[in-house]
Amino acid sequence: MTEKVRVAIAGLGFGAEFIPIYQAHPNAELVAVCQRSEGPLNEIADRFGVQGRYTDYDAMLEDPDIDAVHINTPIGAHADQSVAALNAGKHVACTVPMALSLEDCARVVAAQEASGRAYMMMETAVYTREFLYAKELLDSGALGRIQFLRGAHMQEMAGWPDYWRSMAPMHYATHAVAPLLALAGARAASVRCVGSGLVGGRDPGSGLRFAVQSAVFSLRDSDLAMEVTRSLYDVAREYVESFDVYGSLRSYEWQQLEREHPVIFTGEDGERSEVPDFARLLPEEIRHFTTEGVYDADGNRHLSFTQGGGHGGSHPHLAHEFLMAVIENRRPFPDVYASANWTSAGIRAHQSALEGVELEIPVYGNDH
Repeated sequence: MTEKVRVAIAGLGFGAEFIPIYQAHPNAELVAVCQRSEGPLNEIADRFGVQGRYTDYDAMLEDPDIDAVHINTPIGAHADQSVAALNAGKHVACTVPMALSLEDCARVVAAQEASGRAYMMMETAVYTREFLYAKELLDSGALGRIQFLRGAHMQEMAGWPDYWRSMAPMHYATHAVAPLLALAGARAASVRCVGSGLVGGRDPGSGLRFAVQSAVFSLRDSDLAMEVTRSLYDVAREYVESFDVYGSLRSYEWQQLEREHPVIFTGEDGERSEVPDFARLLPEEIRHFTTEGVYDADGNRHLSFTQGGGHGGSHPHLAHEFLMAVIENRRPFPDVYASANWTSAGIRAHQSALEGVELEIPVYGNDH
């Protein structure tokens, strides 16, 4: 009999994108969903035939039939809900970022170490077809030695929930930070960040004034450095979550426009390269989810899915990795330590921009 992980999803905006993936996965059983508003909760649960329904997150954690919780709630709740789930003996998958403070990152790491349960930050950027293609080029030796990395996440947040108005750009930097550190196989060690421009309607003297933040990171036990740029408001640019990788033999540069293909440089000669899909890495039952939205067949998708171009087909890869890590009793990728480092890189970058100095990025728990 196929071993199954009994999963509950908390937060059914973007989170509902994952319902059919878990339902179709041969190693998962979706047993419950959780949302504060009973009407929308029942509407979604009825639509997908989910029996377990909770409006209270803590009550859901008391359910012995739940092995793992996938958290897709507002950012400010991530740390507390992750810690509560780990303390309740549940495996945790949590959408980005892990937390909004270094102290909360440390709490999540401590809870994971104490519980021994899996924790995975569900970072879409390290499971997109673009990332998997660049990783394939790197692993094959085609890029040679990595010499430098650059990432950017530029997004207009008008129309999003109000709590985004109090967000510093670098506090939501993992989409730009993660693919660089994952390709480098290293942790961020220190950061020097500058802020640029002003967001309309904000106090120019406040810590939230920056329209753009741009940072240079040094990497732990590495000769590499990387550059990351992040914006949230008042910058004219098509949505982009991009990364560039400069190697000794070849380099990979993200396209300027979404409708284009990335450029592979060999020496000074460049040519566009179509990125393949990597559904072949997945169980057959969930392969089709790399190329289609899963929440609303009528096109009424969550804004993160629409702006992000479907997150590069990453959703089934994320769910599959989380489930296999639980079943195989191993660390997922990213594990709690990588997740904390990727999140803390942005938190420290914002602090660096405010203070005008280079800052070290903490090392958590047993991450040595």
